[in-house]
Order: sequence, then C-alpha cells, then structure tokens
Amino acid sequence: MTLAGLFFSASGPSMPVASRLRDLTTSVCPLAMIGHIRVFVFVLLISLLARGAYCETAAQRGYRHLTERAYLPADFDQETFDQLWQVWPEPLRQQAAKATPRSRRDMAFKRYGLTYRPGDTTGRPLQYVVSASGEWTMNCFACHGGQVNAHSVPGAPNSAYALQTLTSDVRATKLRLGKPLARMEVGSLFMPLGSTNGTTNAVMFGVALMAFRDPELNIMRRRIPPPMIHHDMDAPPWWHFHRKKNLYIDGFAQKGSRPLMQFMLVEQNGPEKFAEWEREFQDVFAYLESLRPPPYDGLIDRALAENGRIAFERVCSECHGTYGLDGGEYPERMVSLAEVGTDPVRLRALNREHRRAYHESWFGKFGETDVVLEPDGYVAPPLDGVWASAPYLHNGSVPTLWHILNPARRPVVWRRSGTQLDPDRVGLQVEELTKVPRSAKSSVDRRAYFDTSRFGKSAAGHLFADELSRDDKLAVLEYLKTL
Repeated sequence: MTLAGLFFSASGPSMPVASRLRDLTTSVCPLAMIGHIRVFVFVLLISLLARGAYCETAAQRGYRHLTERAYLPADFDQETFDQLWQVWPEPLRQQAAKATPRSRRDMAFKRYGLTYRPGDTTGRPLQYVVSASGEWTMNCFACHGGQVNAHSVPGAPNSAYALQTLTSDVRATKLRLGKPLARMEVGSLFMPLGSTNGTTNAVMFGVALMAFRDPELNIMRRRIPPPMIHHDMDAPPWWHFHRKKNLYIDGFAQKGSRPLMQFMLVEQNGPEKFAEWEREFQDVFAYLESLRPPPYDGLIDRALAENGRIAFERVCSECHGTYGLDGGEYPERMVSLAEVGTDPVRLRALNREHRRAYHESWFGKFGETDVVLEPDGYVAPPLDGVWASAPYLHNGSVPTLWHILNPARRPVVWRRSGTQLDPDRVGLQVEELTKVPRSAKSSVDRRAYFDTSRFGKSAAGHLFADELSRDDKLAVLEYLKTL
C-alpha cells in the first residue's frame, strides 16, 4: 500500500483520522507517543499531497473525456489507418513505401490535418480517441484542435483538417481490405463533408441529425429528409467560449453543456445515452470555459500597438469589444447582414423551423432556454487570440488579418504555403491566385485551394476598416498581436 493508501482509499478517507491515531498509540508507552504522532503527521502530510496530485478539476476531466472517451462508434481501426498510404496517388505512395513507419505516420498526419497531442509521447492524435484495441473515433478536436506556428494547440481552429479526403481514403482502404464501411464513408456519398480543407459542412450535419429525432431524442425513422443548403464553415476558436452567452455565428442558441452534445446524434446513441453523458459534458463545458489564447510569440512594436489600440477602439470596439488587463468588455453584438455584408448563405441555411426544432428539444430544455428564432445577421466575435485563429470571417474565406483590414486586396483564390504564420500579414502563409489552376485535377488537389467565387465562400463584406488610414491599419494590425 502507498503512503496515500495508508490513510485514504480511492474515494475518500478509509476511516476517521482519530481512529488511525488511536490505533497507532494505544499499544505504545506514553513516552513513545510523541514520536509516533510526529510520524503520523508526516505520513498524513505526504498522503494529502499525493491525494492532491491525483485530484482532477472539472476542466481536466473535460479534456480527458474528449480525448479518452468514445461517444460515437469507431470510424476505423489501426490497421486501416496504417494502410491508408496504399491508396495515395503517386509519387506520394512511393515516398511512403520507402519511409519508416513513424515517418509514414507523419505523412498521414500532414495529409489529413492531424496533430499529435501536446505533452503526449505515445504518438496519438489530438483529433481522435484511440482505444486500447486500436479503434479510432473522431472527437471534437477534429475541428477545434489545430496548430499555431506548427505547435498543436487544443482549442485552436483546425484550419488544415481534410475530413473529405480522409473519409474518401478510409473508404477506399476498407474496400481494399474487405472491411465494412462506417457511417462517414457511407454518409459522405450522399452529403458533402467539406469542399475546402479546414472547413466543414458542420451546420448541415446538425440539421440532418436532428431531422430524425423527436423532442425527447427518440429516433423517428420514417421522416422525410429536410431540404438542406450545403455550405462550409470555419471552426471558431474555443478560447472565445468563456466570453459568450450564446453560441454559433448567428448567436441563436443559449450557451450550455447540452448544445455541445448535438453531434453525438448517431443511431447508436438513444436518449438514455444523452442523459447518462450530460454530467460528463458539464466537465467539457468547464474545460471550454477554462481555455485562453496563447500569447503572441513574436516581436511586437509596443508604441505602434498603442497607436493601434486607439484606432481600434475608435472604429472596431463597438462590435468586437475592448481588451486590457481588466479583461475589457465584450458586447456580443448582432450585426445585420445589410450592415456587415459578408456571405449570406450561413444565415439563410439555418431556417426558423430548424431553430424551433432545436428549441423545443432536449437540447433546448424543451423550450426553457432562450433561442433567437430569426436572427438578421452575424454576431461579431471577440478577438482574443485573433492572431492565432486564421483564416477569418465565418466561412474562413480571408487568410490573414492584413486582408481583413484591406478588403480590396483579398485574393479570389488562395492556398496555404506553409505551417508557420505569416508574421507580416498576421495569418496563414498563402499563395494568391485568380483561379484554381488546371493542374489541380483531382478533388483532393482542388480542396487545397479556397475559391471565394464558389457558393457560400465569398470573401466580400466587413468593410469597416476602410474608415482607417493606411498608417492606422498598420497600427491596428500590430495591436491585434497583443490580444
């Protein structure tokens, strides 16, 4: 038994401390009692320290739930993942054939936008739960666990996640190995997962999943699938969560632990599972509340940044809030579509009936929570850590903050050209083009390009920076590094 175990069981004190002290002292002479008491106090102190080292906070439990608990059926097994390279195009497949197993794994992580867990030496991905038997199950970090300057950061948007490519490769590999297809490989034949790496059709995933449930979350098989407007969305950084009262870019749903569980609505999860897991998602809620952005890790011109703060508070703070040592104030302001002028598809894709179905369901506590049934625009997000959350706008159409501040210079088509952030323009390193090149013949190649001329992908709007002078724009860009 450990020193901690001498006085405490896993669930608490194994017996009153006074009883332990009495047991230690009744069989010894009075002169020896002082020595035994000293030993007892020392051992008790050690046991308390040991016990504290293993006592998780709610936030720590939340992270563990997300990374260790499979709330969905497995997507694929270890053999399938290890064999994915066999369906890659040449010359990539030949390079993988000559690589070591670890290098081949690194190649797979790069191809699909996966990252290793920070502080974990086992080689497990942040974006998937990997069981002891080798089953891989997607978790929330698939979209909300990305890289900042090539470092894996839980809570950062995963701007490299290639869900459609991964799913297509998994399907081809499973067919090659004679393994049964799972929900993603079958579902993606009927519903697009994402037309550009780093963005997903997440809003319509939610609509499709809710369409076959009643308010109590019982499965209703004979319903007709609802009309859906497929479009891509950029995942927001989770470190904004603590500032908000409502969720999503249109701010329609009140924040809570239940909304975090929507994407668990697969056939295998009935109402009893949601009731069973709600306590765990209260821990997940605590984890999200605890997240804060990483500090900018480059050089900052503090005098220029101070000038930028003044310009920012004059032009930008009415919608995006103020920042400082006191935390500032975030207004969580809804900006009408007519005023902001950004792509309208997301706002129109989720209609009143979609929102009402959510409101009247278990997720909305059967009508008890506040829901905005007819928002008229998008909520201006807080800008904490904005330098680390590229690309920008709700659909991820703008690659850098410089392009946000210079709307007329936004590229029609862009492609990531490196994993490090651009220190001058503050955002993704990109190649700018006027159209997708003809050399991008495969769908995998085309998903590497963000084409703002496509449906739902417009980079128009948010022209407020035109009120700033050229010098003010440079100063605001510097100031945004400090947030």
